[in-house]
Amino acid sequence: MAESMQGMKRSHRCTEVTTQQIGATVTVMGWVQKRRNLGALIFVDLRDRSGLLQIVLDERFLGGAGFAKAEGIRSEYVLAVTGRIQKREAAVNENLKTGEIELVAEQLRILSESDTPPFPIEENSQTKDELRLKYRYLDLRRPDMQKNLMLRSRVVFLMREFMVNEGFLEIETPILCKSTPEGARDYLVPSRVHPGNFYALPQSPQLFKQLLMCAGYDRYFQIAKCFRDEDLRADRQPEFTQADMELSFVDMDEVMDVNERLLQYVFREAIGVDIPLPLPRMAWREAMDRFGSDKPDIRFGMELKDVSDLVRNCGFGVFTGALESGGSVRGINAAGQGAMPRKKIDKLVEFAKGYGAKGLAYLSVQEDGSYKSPFAKFMTEEELADLVRAMDGQPGDLLLFAADKNKIVWNVLGALRLKLAEELDLLDPNQYCFLWITDFPLLEWSEEENRFLAMHHPFTMPVEEDWGKIDTDPGAVRAKAYDIVLNGTELGGGSVRIHQNDVQEKMFEALGFTKESAYEQFGFLLDAFRYGVPPHAGLAYGVDRMVMHMVHADSIRDVIAFPKVKDASCLMTKAPGAVDAGQLNELRLAVTETEREA
Repeated sequence: MAESMQGMKRSHRCTEVTTQQIGATVTVMGWVQKRRNLGALIFVDLRDRSGLLQIVLDERFLGGAGFAKAEGIRSEYVLAVTGRIQKREAAVNENLKTGEIELVAEQLRILSESDTPPFPIEENSQTKDELRLKYRYLDLRRPDMQKNLMLRSRVVFLMREFMVNEGFLEIETPILCKSTPEGARDYLVPSRVHPGNFYALPQSPQLFKQLLMCAGYDRYFQIAKCFRDEDLRADRQPEFTQADMELSFVDMDEVMDVNERLLQYVFREAIGVDIPLPLPRMAWREAMDRFGSDKPDIRFGMELKDVSDLVRNCGFGVFTGALESGGSVRGINAAGQGAMPRKKIDKLVEFAKGYGAKGLAYLSVQEDGSYKSPFAKFMTEEELADLVRAMDGQPGDLLLFAADKNKIVWNVLGALRLKLAEELDLLDPNQYCFLWITDFPLLEWSEEENRFLAMHHPFTMPVEEDWGKIDTDPGAVRAKAYDIVLNGTELGGGSVRIHQNDVQEKMFEALGFTKESAYEQFGFLLDAFRYGVPPHAGLAYGVDRMVMHMVHADSIRDVIAFPKVKDASCLMTKAPGAVDAGQLNELRLAVTETEREA
């Protein structure tokens, strides 16, 4: 039967007890990790968020009633124990922080009993994710999960500390906002007092932080909750946390400088990793041409090579057809993989098709220097030799080629490069390769909407020397935008903002807005620009993604206390769920079923 603490007060967490406390009386509280009954003695490993401490339950010190109670202890029972710290006489555990000492119990209380958990509370759990997330409150007891969340807390503290010391003010912005059409899909919240109208949950504090610059606050930051109703993947969640900032009277270099120093400080203080500064920079086009990605992982080579000019007049129709359609032919060299079985190559072909390719051409350089390839018969020996030379091919290498529109070729080879690196164990998780990507296109063409969309958002400043092309060649205008990338993940993104009304109106025009529709959606921002707005710029980090890399997790779910699954539902609380008719009536909403759902 569970007892109360009855005046017992915890004096130490489990691993706060050290050899310096030998002979002292302490009180610890926590969960039973393991129990070993040796008859006259019972040993319990007691666990709290700090770690484990061995408890010795001995009838000589506990008394008969106390020892009888101890015999009923099971895993995950919650105990309060007062006793004397002594040096272990035997079985010193060098892998345990408290492995040289133990607590000999003199007073024991069972504060709470426990059913048998549905899975072991242990590090590196092999339990299926679905079960872990259903019982997330148990999963969060596991030491590795607790370490992750404690590190996350430390990272956020360090960010706040750095920003305050740099003169930033922490200011909260609204969660209930106006829905805007650009960007990802909004989560909508119906208004009870304004029937038929909706708030949106913020995808970022973008407009509000720009308004704070208009209001003269100069340097703002916020650890901000953001929401996006989009398809999930390993580094996405419907709700996530940004370390958000905005600065006035700065240019791009100043924003990048303060953020480089922030990253250096946080990584050094949180995990002891020193980041050399300045961080390298790479233009967007170079990143796409070399790595097929605007968030390249530069821990390994296997860079893309453009061989379009070499194969322009060859006899292989797949190559020449792509070039005639305005595309390109590019390849990667999977060094040492020339003996890869055909079955495995076929899997790579299917993988490439998943990224939009019609197929994947390949050429294996044999150990004797000869070539093995399905397209070899369409090219001369000289053409093949030139192609292999351009790809830095050596005996034993496998060359893989994609031929299509640039966007598809980049996507295919960029993804294939990462897949091969993972399979070939080329990714060192203890290596932190940061990189700035700059000179993004301001706009990108959407086939679906048949218009240009902002690659970042509509408030991004164009590069001045490109602005003259906005009417004649909008796709060639570069943006004053910058993303910070770590090991193939976009950690954050930012830009210099437009602060001139005429440029902002022209930007909306390029995006297909009329002046009236622009003011309908963003009038509060455009009106603010009439009253003296300073030049300003900013950036926002994904805190979840950053911590995910720090702890070497495969998913941001492992650094978020209560995450959602792929369909944006919570397996623990069963959210989202239905609401009763009374609530819907108050909001003047009706739920209709489609024929398929019915």
